[in-house]
Amino acid sequence: MSLIVQKYGGTSVGSVERIQAVAERVKRTRDQGHQVVVVVSAMSGETDRLIGLARAIQPQPVPRELDVLISTGEQVTIALLSMALEAAGCPARSYTGSQVQIRTDSAHNKARISDIDGARVCSDLDAGRVVVVAGFQGIDREGNITTLGRGGSDTSAVAMAAALKADECQIYTDVDGVYTTDPRIEPRARKLDRITFEEMLEMASLGSKVLQIRAVEFAGKYQVPLRVLSSFHDGEGTLISLEEENVEDAKIAGIAFAKDEAKLTVLGVPDQPGIAYKILGPISAANVEVDMIVQNVGSDGATTDFTFTVNRNDYETALRVLKETAEQLSAREVTGDQKIVKLSLVGVGMRSHAGIASRMFEALAHEGINIRMISTSEIKISVVIDEKYLELGVRALHDAFGLDKP
Repeated sequence: MSLIVQKYGGTSVGSVERIQAVAERVKRTRDQGHQVVVVVSAMSGETDRLIGLARAIQPQPVPRELDVLISTGEQVTIALLSMALEAAGCPARSYTGSQVQIRTDSAHNKARISDIDGARVCSDLDAGRVVVVAGFQGIDREGNITTLGRGGSDTSAVAMAAALKADECQIYTDVDGVYTTDPRIEPRARKLDRITFEEMLEMASLGSKVLQIRAVEFAGKYQVPLRVLSSFHDGEGTLISLEEENVEDAKIAGIAFAKDEAKLTVLGVPDQPGIAYKILGPISAANVEVDMIVQNVGSDGATTDFTFTVNRNDYETALRVLKETAEQLSAREVTGDQKIVKLSLVGVGMRSHAGIASRMFEALAHEGINIRMISTSEIKISVVIDEKYLELGVRALHDAFGLDKP
């Protein structure tokens, strides 16, 4: 007998009919002899509806009260799914995050899980019941309801699987696995049978929306086998696990991209120790996160040009702060560009293959795509290119590395 944790997102439980379909899938798993814990999100669109109600009363809702409100979405789903399971002849019991004692810190709207008391869940499992738990929520030391931020149900499921030492955590979504890239951009994108935690973490952080980054981090830390599956079609999905065999092969897992990038450059600042801090310190103080950084020594040898990227939503704030800093440093000019994207190759196999970068650059050059910035790590190579070349760049790299082939 295996212990399986299954998570269903908002689309998967978006209607009564879909909740009944989930109940049938859960029942089939239990009938195969497995113990099952189900973690669910609110019904599709419900969290946004609740946030809209809050903002109609208070444009900036009090975080504590917002958590009390939006946590009710999952409470509806767990009750309906438990009813559907009971109606299908499968004993079930539902619990909110506070009832299960999913303990978190007190950072309302973006809390982090610190501990889970699995005793109550284990008792029900031993009694032959399916346990249905509200995702996205927990309780802090003072007994306040907290929520984990967008996509937090994924993290709830992985944390529950880790606490119960589950054999597998299955994330059911509206896609049937992890693909080599977005099939909407490259129709020949191939579903991966398996991928490592490292690769999935990079893919998630670089723009892939299949799994929440925190959930992948949690799974990797506690070595919880993750599987991404479709709620609407049967299949094996994609298994996310520890490092694969044969990582000496020059294997690329996939191509990720981020459309929400913007680039800022300050020209002609003094080339002296501490200049990077003088530029980025005020940016950090404005609560703007910096991604890629490039610094070039100017032709006169006395000044430098400093370029970095930020999220496009932070562009105007970063530009304002940078102009103030540039004036203090007597810089020559500040420029910006919001029409860029980040394109990344990801794969543990590239650690020992220096030729991958040159093949990537050759493929982009062949299509006339100019590279603005480059960043590398052991398992990824990222480049910044003009936004208009995104689809062409993805297809060129997908073809150059034969990612459509098993």
